[in-house]
Amino acid sequence: MATLIINAPKAQAAHGQKKSFESTLNSGIGDGYAITKPLVAQLQPGCRVVLLSKEQKRRAEGTLEKLVATSKAKNGIQRYDVYIKDLAEIAYQGEPLNRNGVSVV
Repeated sequence: MATLIINAPKAQAAHGQKKSFESTLNSGIGDGYAITKPLVAQLQPGCRVVLLSKEQKRRAEGTLEKLVATSKAKNGIQRYDVYIKDLAEIAYQGEPLNRNGVSVV
């Protein structure tokens, strides 16, 4: 089963553009991630989700509950709110990300 990896960048959170790692960890909702169609096609409820803060060297893992389409990014990629259940912080380990701050492995 696929794993969705999303990054909560501290710099964007400080400017109010994204939710912080802490806020996402507490709410279980990652907001507005630009995820391409080929990546979305690999995901289904029950997949593992990894939430990262690369700048803070923090990591949490949980299970994908659902993806909810929101707006479109300037480049036309659909944005999704990522609903994650049982999200818990664990020891940091980095993961590869695309330029949108997401990946599926």
